Amino acid sequence: MTLKGDNKAMVAKPQKRRSRIRERNEEAILKAAEVVFARRGFGAATTAEIATAAGIPKANLHYYFNTKEDLYTHVLENILTTWLTAADDFDENHDPREALENYIRTKVNLSRTRPEASKIFAKEIISGAPFLKQHLQDDINPWMEEKIQIINGWIDQGKMGPVDVPHMFFLIWSMTQ
Repeated sequence: MTLKGDNKAMVAKPQKRRSRIRERNEEAILKAAEVVFARRGFGAATTAEIATAAGIPKANLHYYFNTKEDLYTHVLENILTTWLTAADDFDENHDPREALENYIRTKVNLSRTRPEASKIFAKEIISGAPFLKQHLQDDINPWMEEKIQIINGWIDQGKMGPVDVPHMFFLIWSMTQ
């Protein structure tokens, strides 16, 4: 049986539903994984435990994330993206005090609302960053270079006193964990 005018609308609706279901399931898996990885660490965490925490069968978890490593990498990427975008709105045109206060406030709020993220990141760094090495090079280093240029510009303009910018960020990160 073929429906002429309505055929496209009928096909599109289930795809949207599947897309929302997929998004919901991925979000549930990532939240559960963040809790489990923070509590147990990468090595001791199991996909079965994460699936149970997410309220889905283990097979469904592997439909979305092929391996535990794949899931862990997605969790780390999610954490980094959230943290790096916390300073997206600060550029050379902002007042340094306001920009840095907003950044620190946002980082503190992220640590309060997602304490597991801080634990996972700390455990990853302590273990030598085996899953983050490429992201450190590809994402954090360029981000840091951009912020160094902005802050050095503020220093050159006399908007703030001299500071070792990478050291300042490491202090902010450690204090907001």
